[in-house]
Amino acid sequence: MTRLFNDPDEFVEDSVAGFVAASARWVRPVTGGVVRSTRGSEPTVAVVVGGGSGHYPAFAGLVGPGLAHGAVMGNVFASPSAHQVRSVAKAAHEGRGVLLSYGNYAGDVLHFTQAQDRLREAGVDCRTVTVTDDISSAPAGEREKRRGIAGDLVVFKIAGAAAEEGLDLDDVERLARLANDRTRSLGVAFGGCTLPGATEPLFTVPEGRMAVGLGIHGEPGIDEVDIPTAADLARLLVERLLAERPDGAAPTGRVVPILNGLGSVKYEELYVVYAAVDRLLAEAGVEVVSPEVGEFCTSFDMAGVSLTLLWLDDELDRLWHASCDTPAFRRGSVDGRVAVTAVADDDDETEAIGPAGEESRRAATVVARALDAVAAMLDTEADELGRIDRIAGDGDHGIGMQRGSRAAAAAASRAVTAGAGARTALQHAGDAWADKGGGTSGAIWGEMLVDLGAALGDDDAVDAEALSAGVGRMKDAVMSFGKATVGDKTMIDAIVPFADTLRDRLAQGDPLLEAWATAADAAHAAAQATAQLTARLGRARTHGDRSLGTPDPGAVSFALVTRTVLDVLKEDA
Repeated sequence: MTRLFNDPDEFVEDSVAGFVAASARWVRPVTGGVVRSTRGSEPTVAVVVGGGSGHYPAFAGLVGPGLAHGAVMGNVFASPSAHQVRSVAKAAHEGRGVLLSYGNYAGDVLHFTQAQDRLREAGVDCRTVTVTDDISSAPAGEREKRRGIAGDLVVFKIAGAAAEEGLDLDDVERLARLANDRTRSLGVAFGGCTLPGATEPLFTVPEGRMAVGLGIHGEPGIDEVDIPTAADLARLLVERLLAERPDGAAPTGRVVPILNGLGSVKYEELYVVYAAVDRLLAEAGVEVVSPEVGEFCTSFDMAGVSLTLLWLDDELDRLWHASCDTPAFRRGSVDGRVAVTAVADDDDETEAIGPAGEESRRAATVVARALDAVAAMLDTEADELGRIDRIAGDGDHGIGMQRGSRAAAAAASRAVTAGAGARTALQHAGDAWADKGGGTSGAIWGEMLVDLGAALGDDDAVDAEALSAGVGRMKDAVMSFGKATVGDKTMIDAIVPFADTLRDRLAQGDPLLEAWATAADAAHAAAQATAQLTARLGRARTHGDRSLGTPDPGAVSFALVTRTVLDVLKEDA
């Protein structure tokens, strides 16, 4: 388990501070992560990578000449917010465009896409290449749904080398996609990982068994088998990966094998496995080139390994072997660098507190009280939300909701103290929830609060009609933002009946409190009914029917929030 920390909620901040202090030769801190502390003689395309923390050396350890220009660092196992992505990209940008690259996880896709849109609006040419190397997470015919694991290193390295050569954004993007197309990975684990401050691992594997096809966020494996010998494990990994040889790759082609330790399987064990990997690849007629054995994409203390195969062609061969110099991955030597003069980090996107009507300021105080109550409730419910999330997900929903709601409550309180109206208070709260909550739920709750605020405004009193319209905007925004529909086993299954029931009951003349109570009951019933659904989106999707019998944690937490807000509305009546 993770034993060394101060305050678990500040673990990432403390870790980043130490990393920057130890790695100033390569990186400097900015809001949301780190960027290079040096530049070459000519500007290049900026390669910005990132995701949740807890995977070192991914992502910050891969920032430096010849590799990434910046790394966005979200909370533990939680995607960074769009604000953080944009901040790092702006700091890394050298005037020739930005390539964003990250593992293909729902929260990352939401936040990075939102940041890409904002960068494009600001005139920055920005592209995205998601990493989809994990063969266990979707069928071969649905590669676009696969998640990224240790193949991140391959795509980042190829893109960074292409940028270092001075290629334009079109070519950097093309080569990153080529690297992703020719990379395949598979992971196994003997035990789960434990987050800082937690007492239980995110998942467990029965004694004497091994999980096959796991992710890097504490998700359970797709399958379980008896623990094999090192040689038999190597055979399982090699045979499954060779069976997925990329289109156009010759059976006797050149392959870079990357054997990756996920946290607590250490180097001597990895080398025992690699001896068999090397032999099996040779027996298959594959030419092994520049093998890598070590830790490249970890998951805290997870006991597991993954094998990645990169099928080279001439372009990829040149770029894979090009020089690079980062804290965790180095090849050859890189010369001609100059230090970047440190400047103040001015990426504060927090909206200023503008004028507000007296009635809207009174509504903002109710907003702040409601968010305080929600944060207190989620502190109590975090463990249970994490438990149900562990059934088929990564187990961090409770922690993410807890951190996001605390940040939102604090931000709203500060805004109200400064005289904010309802819209501005919710804007600040939404931005804070997205920043600190991270992940898919962080993105969605941030978007919901911002859209609710936009409907309420900063001038007028908030009546039942305005509140219902705001809840409707929340529903519409989330369905558009997250692309989920009713029946996908997500938060949407609770949001839709809540918003629709509230609208209908108010239209029939019910008082606000009565209508809200009926709508909250509808949300609760719908959330519990998700236990009978099979997940079709998110990390739980890869585990098929495993979540049957367990309600969706996002739907459950939304229903809990509606009941908590009802209590605050009753106090204010």
